Amino acid sequence: MNLMESLALALKNICASKMRTFLTMLGIIIGVSAVIVIVGLGNGMQKYMEDSFAEMGTNTLTVMITGRGSSRAVSEDDMYRIVEENPEYFDQISPTVTMTGAVKIGTESVSSSAVTGVSEDYFSIKGYEIAQGRGLQYVDISTRKKACVVGEYLNRTYFDGDAVGQSLKIGSNKFAIVGVMAQENEEMEEGGTDDCVYLPYSTAARLSSTGTIGSYTVTTVSENASSQAKALLENELYDIFRDDSAYGVISMMEILDLMNSMIDVMITILAAIAAISLVVGGIGIMNIMLVSVSERTREIGIRKALGAKERYIMQQFVIEAATTSLLGGLLGIGFGYLFSSAATVLITQLTGEAMSVIPTAQAITLAVGVSAGIGILFGYLPAKKAARLNPIDALRYD
Repeated sequence: MNLMESLALALKNICASKMRTFLTMLGIIIGVSAVIVIVGLGNGMQKYMEDSFAEMGTNTLTVMITGRGSSRAVSEDDMYRIVEENPEYFDQISPTVTMTGAVKIGTESVSSSAVTGVSEDYFSIKGYEIAQGRGLQYVDISTRKKACVVGEYLNRTYFDGDAVGQSLKIGSNKFAIVGVMAQENEEMEEGGTDDCVYLPYSTAARLSSTGTIGSYTVTTVSENASSQAKALLENELYDIFRDDSAYGVISMMEILDLMNSMIDVMITILAAIAAISLVVGGIGIMNIMLVSVSERTREIGIRKALGAKERYIMQQFVIEAATTSLLGGLLGIGFGYLFSSAATVLITQLTGEAMSVIPTAQAITLAVGVSAGIGILFGYLPAKKAARLNPIDALRYD
C-alpha cells in the first residue's frame, strides 16, 4: 500500500465518524487558534509600540544634566560642540527647558498647557509642522526674544484660529505669538499634544528659577547609530564632569528594544500555556486511535493474513492520526484568524487605540507543523500496537 492509498483510507475512516473525529480534534483546534491569537497579539503590541516610539523618534537621545556630585557644569556650547564634531553619529540637537506657571490669555488662565523652551531645530527633530506664521529662528534664540509658537488647540480655543500676531503671558512676561503648529492629534483635547507653547530656550532659561539648561534632545543619523552615539555622548560628558551621576543619557531605541524583549517573554509564556491544549489534544488522538485499533482488530487480522507487513499497518494508523491532527490544525488556523479579527475590534473598542492582532506566517507554519507532529507522536503507540497484533488472535477477536 503506497502513501496516497494510506491517506485516502485515512480520510475515509475519518469521514465515517465525523462527530467523534471533530471532538478528537477539538484540543488541537483550541491550541492552534490560541497560539495564533496570542502570537498575533504580541506582534500587534510590538507594532503599536514601534509606531508610538516612531512618533517620538527612535533615533532620539534625551540628555539630563543634574550636576549632582560634581562642581563642574556643561554649557549649551559644549553640547553643540560634541554634536558638530561627530557628524557620523549625531544629526541635530535642541536644548529643552520646561517652564512652570500658568499661561494667561486675555483674562483667562490656562494651567494645562505645556510650556517648553526649545531651539529652532526642535520642530524638525520632532517632525512638527508650522501651519501659520513661522517657527522659532536662530535670531530669536540669540537675542532671547519673547516670541512663541502655540499649538492648534490654543489657537482654536482662545484665538478663534487667528493666533499669529497676538500675545499671551507666561507669568508676568508677555510673549508675541509668531506661529501656530499644525494639528498633531485627530482629536484635540486640553492637556494634549496640541495644547502647548514653545519659546526660545535662551529666554526660558533666563526666566526659569535655576537659570540653567538641564535637558537636551539629540537625534542620531540613524536608529542603528543610537548605541554608539549614546556611548560617545556618555564618554564626552564623563570627561567634563568626572562623575557619571552628574548626567544621564536615555536612548529611545534602547527603551523600545527593552519593551519588545519584555513583550516577547510575556507572549512566549502565554503561548507555552496555550500550547498545553495541544498536548491534551494529542492525548485525545492517542486515546481515540487506541479505540480505533480495538474496533478494527478483525480488519487488521485479515490484512495481515493476506500478507500485509507490519510497517504498512503502522503506516496506516500513523497517517490516520497525523491527518486527524493536521485537519484540526487547519481548522485551528481558520478559527485563529476569526478570533484575531474579533480581538482587534474588541481591543479597539475597549481601549480606543488602533492596535491590531496580527497573525504571522511563521506562527501559522509552526502551528501546522506542531499539529501534524503531535499526530505522528501520539499516533505511534496505537499504530505500533496494531502492527504487532497476532493475525490469528486478531481474526478470533469478536
